[in-house]
Amino acid sequence: MNEQLKAENLISFFGKIVELWHKNEKSIRFLEDALGVLDSGKDNFETLARELSIINSYLWHEEDKARSARLSDSRIAEVKHNIDSANQKRNNKIEELDRYMIDLLADLKIKTSKKKRLNSETPGSIIDRLSILALKIYHMKEQTLRKDASAEHKNKCKIRLSVLCEQQKDLSTCFDELMNDLIRGQKRLKIYYQFKMYNDPSTNPWMKG
Repeated sequence: MNEQLKAENLISFFGKIVELWHKNEKSIRFLEDALGVLDSGKDNFETLARELSIINSYLWHEEDKARSARLSDSRIAEVKHNIDSANQKRNNKIEELDRYMIDLLADLKIKTSKKKRLNSETPGSIIDRLSILALKIYHMKEQTLRKDASAEHKNKCKIRLSVLCEQQKDLSTCFDELMNDLIRGQKRLKIYYQFKMYNDPSTNPWMKG
């Protein structure tokens, strides 16, 4: 099994992507800029995980902009469209990760059947949550180090940071347990497609004309 599929390694990987994002943040305005600056790896899984992390980093900062009182209405509208487009790419990437897992299990000749239990959350969705937690932890840690913030604010953020790290540890355990169950054939994996109708011109009449 690929070592990258262990939660501990995923957490380290996402932490590095988040740090790399912030080193290059000034040169990024659109998602395509980020994907170009933060070059993807060669391995298929690494590429998917990296791109998901980049998309989530982009979404995080666009969501911040969307709540700005300084931006014009037209700029806010642009940001909202950016968020909508990136969210669709995020959902697609989660499905691609699950497809990768299904293909991997097939390559390993893991026997399963419809009688095996399903998990309510897929590996791709847990990887997505781990990616987002890496962002939350990075930014919450920033708040604890702010020189212009009050001691009360920093203490509050330290408590929240501790909670986030605990959540990361819990989610890591859930991911490793799920992967072990899948590899042993004790659970089966199924892709749950989002089918976002509001992003499809054929199902959303407001996107036509």
